[in-house]
Amino acid sequence: MINNKTLTNKVDFAVIISVKRANPNGDPLNGNRPRQTYDGLGEISDVCLKRKIRNRLQDMGETIFVQSDDNRALGDEFRSLNDRFKAANLGDTRKDSCEKWFDVRAFGQVFAFPKTGKGKKDKNAENSDENSDAVSVGIRGPVTIQSAFSVESITTDSLQITKSVNLKTEKDPDKKGSDTMGMKHRVDKGIYETYGAINTQLASKTGFSDDDVEKIKQALQTLFVNDASSARPEGSMEIMKVIWWQHNSPSGQYSSAKVHRSLHVQPDGTYELDILNGLTPEELDPLEGEELHFVSGGVL
Repeated sequence: MINNKTLTNKVDFAVIISVKRANPNGDPLNGNRPRQTYDGLGEISDVCLKRKIRNRLQDMGETIFVQSDDNRALGDEFRSLNDRFKAANLGDTRKDSCEKWFDVRAFGQVFAFPKTGKGKKDKNAENSDENSDAVSVGIRGPVTIQSAFSVESITTDSLQITKSVNLKTEKDPDKKGSDTMGMKHRVDKGIYETYGAINTQLASKTGFSDDDVEKIKQALQTLFVNDASSARPEGSMEIMKVIWWQHNSPSGQYSSAKVHRSLHVQPDGTYELDILNGLTPEELDPLEGEELHFVSGGVL
């Protein structure tokens, strides 16, 4: 349930990420090699970052609409967004979905599902949008985040690997099948930076509150908790710093572009901040110890 007090002041934020011998975000159109721009900079897509934020919020006990199959231990029994939407049996799609699901009121969502599957409208309904079986409702969320890019160009290491067992029995049992050969790709080392903001006008429309803002901050500080995989072994991805600018007004003292330009990240992960009159940022370390245990709801 959301807090009745919606976000009062604009927020900007930045996250500095360290990558060491890991594939931070593979590109399926390029053999799952780490994403890279034409200039050679490494990239972690905004979709990937929002997926990790959703997973962290789910670890923290929040109800999430766009759930990942990799996080099913904390999710519900539904295997599709359509099934989850229909089971919620919402009255006012826009209002009720924002109240029910944290990620909807944070990032927004397009609901393009039939409520009952019949696709018929009630001719006598006063509100054709909410009383129609065919639902197509777009919600703009207040939280936006950019793709993360490396400070310097990256070098991708590629390794050829072999499986010790065939996936299927061959005619000659001693012969290895063609599918036993594969490739793994990784970034040896790199420093990435991403930027985002939280808009008060959109927050007022979705009910995104000051309490919700704190949960986003905690999710960013613990972004890689429970995120390990063979491509991203434990310890290979690290949050080095979260820079958090809390403005003193709903529209903010400065544009987000100017605020983001005030951070200068160096290739070794150190940084400098330009002074913006009346806007002092918080420089936050990743959560550890009891704080980490608390925000994870005991799920570590």
